[in-house]
Amino acid sequence: QVQLVESGGGLVQAGGSLRLSCAASGSFFGLGTVHWYRQAPGKQRELVGGSFNGGSATYATLVEGRFTISRDNAKKTVYLQMNSLKPEDTAVYFCNAYIVTLTGSTQSYWGQGTQVTVSA
Repeated sequence: QVQLVESGGGLVQAGGSLRLSCAASGSFFGLGTVHWYRQAPGKQRELVGGSFNGGSATYATLVEGRFTISRDNAKKTVYLQMNSLKPEDTAVYFCNAYIVTLTGSTQSYWGQGTQVTVSA
């Protein structure tokens, strides 16, 4: 059974940093594209950015220049480094990964989310 687990959330002051992790576990062939999303109370889930197999990444305008996505394929983990955090970054952060299963199909998995709270 494939699982995604996010970790690294917490409470931080404005201007601070956090690093989130999205770790895949279980038996599968490979970790494909992984996206980070966030959802603030009363708001729709929004895309933060994505990490691609070749190592490139893309970012939403709101976080570009402050957030960095990286991956360690050997550890089956994707990271979201968040710097210069603002109170408006407060949200539950989720990762979504496309995983190549042992049957050769590609399936989408979601993690359970990790809370990030940025105080003013």
